[in-house]
Amino acid sequence: MSNGCFVKRRRTGGRQVVAVLAAGAVCLGAAGCGASGDEDGRKGGERSPAATASPRPSKETGAGRDDRDDGSGQGRSRPADRPLRGMVVVVDPGHNPHNRDQPGAISRPVDIGTGKKECDTTGTATNSGYPEAEFTLDLAHRVRTQLRERGATVRFTHDGDEPYGPCVDERAEKGNQAQADAAISLHADGAPSGSRGFHVILPASVHKGAADTRKIAGPSRRLGKELRDAFREATGEPPANYLGDGNGLDTRDDLGGLNLSRVPKVFLECGNMRDRRDAAHLTSAKWREKAARGVADGITAFLAAEGGKS
Repeated sequence: MSNGCFVKRRRTGGRQVVAVLAAGAVCLGAAGCGASGDEDGRKGGERSPAATASPRPSKETGAGRDDRDDGSGQGRSRPADRPLRGMVVVVDPGHNPHNRDQPGAISRPVDIGTGKKECDTTGTATNSGYPEAEFTLDLAHRVRTQLRERGATVRFTHDGDEPYGPCVDERAEKGNQAQADAAISLHADGAPSGSRGFHVILPASVHKGAADTRKIAGPSRRLGKELRDAFREATGEPPANYLGDGNGLDTRDDLGGLNLSRVPKVFLECGNMRDRRDAAHLTSAKWREKAARGVADGITAFLAAEGGKS
């Protein structure tokens, strides 16, 4: 991880690897976090209530929580019905519901190449108290179901069963160890009420310290565009009206989850938990099912296009 080189899609015994990460760092109890932004991608806004280099494994063993096709019968589907067959997707649910109990552990600084960031944070919450960390776990499970139905192997960086974290650098490394083709960070924003909509955060081209995104910036942008289009179509959620030019894309160079990735990676902020209209969506199981479909559709479209470039 020290050189941050990009690992291209490889085939081992016919296997391709993909990762979807949801990096997990947000300012502690923040809803915006100021100009530099949180590790979950927040910029500006009011403070929200607190919600609550290792050896590379083979693609078969990988890293993180593993949820490969277990012979339940899905593997006997026709290849055309399983476009992600043989691929690995790493889903990283942003934050951890237990982070609130470990303020000292999650506040320790970690190196993100361009500086230091907190290991992890609690995330934000809706005005009614629905925590971002619970939202991301729920969405991650739904995304896993969608991706497995398409033939993918799915791994989690955590499943809410760890005392805190993982730290943002560890989340990035799990995707790197999996020799991933893509990574996505699942989050919800904490901007002021009245600011609404979703956005996808793309890595800037960074080359400093352990960070080197020069080889993944282009593929990450393609992933981000596919994800934006598919998510908007599946959910009806508008692009964020409070940043950029309203196209639903934002490029950042201060997020460890992106800076330390050696695979194409984006963050997805599914909506603003502090806005009444967005919160109504985020707290709806029916809407989260639509969101999971949008995420899976975007990943599938990206991988299909990238396969054509091989």
